[in-house]
Parts: sequence; structure tokens; C-alpha cells
Amino acid sequence: MKLTKNIVGWVMYDFANSSFTTIIVTVVYSVYFKKVVVNQGELGTALWGRAVSISMLMVAVSAPIFGAVADYSRSKKKFLFINCYLTVIFTALLYFVKAGNIFTGMLFFIIANFGFNSGNVFYNALLPDIASRDELGKVSGLGWGIGYIGGLISLVLVLPLVNNHLTRLVFPTVAVFFGLFALITFFLLKEVRKPSKRTNYFKTAVNRIIKSFENIRRFRELVKFIISYLIYNDGIIIVISFAAIYGATRFGMNQKQLITYFIIANVTSMFGAIIFGYVLDKIGAKRTISVTLFIWLIVVIWAFFCKNAKEFYFVGMLAGIAIGSSQSSSRTMLALLTNFTHHRKSALGNFVRHYIFRYGIFCFTNGKRRKRKNRRSGLER
Repeated sequence: MKLTKNIVGWVMYDFANSSFTTIIVTVVYSVYFKKVVVNQGELGTALWGRAVSISMLMVAVSAPIFGAVADYSRSKKKFLFINCYLTVIFTALLYFVKAGNIFTGMLFFIIANFGFNSGNVFYNALLPDIASRDELGKVSGLGWGIGYIGGLISLVLVLPLVNNHLTRLVFPTVAVFFGLFALITFFLLKEVRKPSKRTNYFKTAVNRIIKSFENIRRFRELVKFIISYLIYNDGIIIVISFAAIYGATRFGMNQKQLITYFIIANVTSMFGAIIFGYVLDKIGAKRTISVTLFIWLIVVIWAFFCKNAKEFYFVGMLAGIAIGSSQSSSRTMLALLTNFTHHRKSALGNFVRHYIFRYGIFCFTNGKRRKRKNRRSGLER
């Protein structure tokens, strides 16, 4: 695999944005929101789940239109830029969220998480433009692996702030890290530009979405993958979003211990993503995903029977291998099914066949569970 400017630029976005998902979604802000902002026991957990679900639902509603517009106007990179710095701005604004600022804390996070996940729609759609079919697995795995290095470095950077009880300074630090390293992507990555007619992009987007749903029956293997993906990825998203809360609640882990925990997990995630990228190109995407999901089953069962924080560290090491490999393999499988088998290199195809099912159905099913949990915690009366 030759490291071209496009590939380096593309993987550097993974390096940059991993700071957000590692520190904001998983390690620091999730716990800060529950214990400091809300500070009302399980109500904080319920509200955190609600914030995650709302942001995902916003992606499901908006991204089909934006994906079609970006595809038709050949502006995936431009939409990636907009969503990237929307995330950066509202991540920095989390600094102003203090104890009791529940609405503001939820609002800023929802917008930041919306920008982050919307940006990933266009980021993933760029993969087939910069890698050949035979190199998809390697490039996707390299992206995830480099991403975990970014997450690891960002964790090390914020650890002194957490140790000195300067947690709020963590959030603008993450914003600066994300914003600065994302610039490498926008300088190096060149989008494949093809001539397009000036037209009513909104109308064109709606027509393309309608046609995509009309033709979805033709893509049987794609539909099978979507159904299985929305099921297993729902579980992965829940594990990622609540891992720190689980460690803090069940084992009494403090912020320093949690950061150390995720530093270790990020190291194994990096190796898992890179190694399984090569495994995928050897044995195929389907078999690789099956192997990674088997590892996830072991992780979840082990976490359930885990007895103490020390043992939980080993669970995290295995979970790191599982998440790095499963996410990378799933991204490659999607690119193979949507972009090469049917010769459709499109952000719309990437979204309609991926995000509207992943996030739309995730929000519906997760919303049902969250609603029941909210009733128990007193959120809904």
C-alpha cells in the first residue's frame, strides 16, 4: 500500500476526531455530565442517553438531504469541513457548562455530537475515492489505527488537567486538538471533482432519496448487512457511550483511573484496527466481522461477571481489540457493498444504506429502552 497525500490526509481526520469520541463521548464529559452537571444519580445516566439519542436522530433526519446535495454538487469535503468545525466550536463551548446547567450541557453536546456524526457520513464516503478495492481494508484499518493513536495522545494531554481538578479546561483542549489536526486533512485531501449541473439541489436530493428507497430491493446483500449491522452496532454504541459510567458506578473508578483505563484500551484498539485491516484483505469482510463480533460477545459477558476494577482493565484491553477491528471491518464492508459492487461512489448511497438505518432505527429502539429507564429514574412522570 502506497501512502499517497490523499491517504495521509484522509487518515489524519481519524487521528483528529478520535479526541472527541474518546474524551467527550466516552471518558470525561459523559462522567462530568452525570456526576457534576446533573448530580442526581441515575437521572444523569438517563439524560445522557437521551442526549446521545437526540443527536443521532438529528443525523438520521438531516443527513439524507445533505448527503444527496454533497454527492450531486461534488462537495463532500466542504460538508465535512462544516460539520468538523461545528463540532469543534460546540466542544469548546462545553467549558461554560457548570453544575446545574443541565439544558446547556445537553444542548452543546447534542450539537457537537450531531456535527461529529454528520461529518463521518462524508468522511466515510471519501474512502472509495482515495483507495482501490484491494486496499480498502488496509486503508480503513490504518485510519482506525491512527485514530486510536490520536485518542491516546489526547488522553495523555488532558490527564494533567483532570489530576489538577481542571476538568472544564479539558473541553477546549479537545476542541483545539481536533481543529488543528483536521487542517492536515483539508490541506492534503483532494476530492475527486466531476462536472455537475447547477440545479435545485434540495429537489434533486429528495428525488435521489426516493429512488434509493425504490431500488433498495435490488441490493439484497446490502439489506442483509444493514439489518445485521443496526443490531450489533446498537450494542457497540451503547458500550462506548456508557463504558466510563459503568466503570465509575460499578467499580468506583475515579477520573484518573478511567483515563488510564482508556489509554490502555486505545493501545489495543490501534493494533486491532491495523492488524484486522490486513486480515480482512486476506479472508474477506464477512468472516472478519464475524470474528470481531465473537470477541465482542466475550467482552460483554466478561464485563457482566467482572468482579473488580483490576479485572475490568483486562476487559478493556480485549474491548479495545474488538472495537478497533469491528468498526474498521464494518466501514470496509459498507464501502464494498455500496461503492464498488454497484459502482456508486456517493455520499447519499453511504448514508441512505448506512446512517438512516443505523441511526434512525437505533434511535427508535434505544429510545424505547431509554423511555422505560427514564420512567424508573423519575425523568418522565
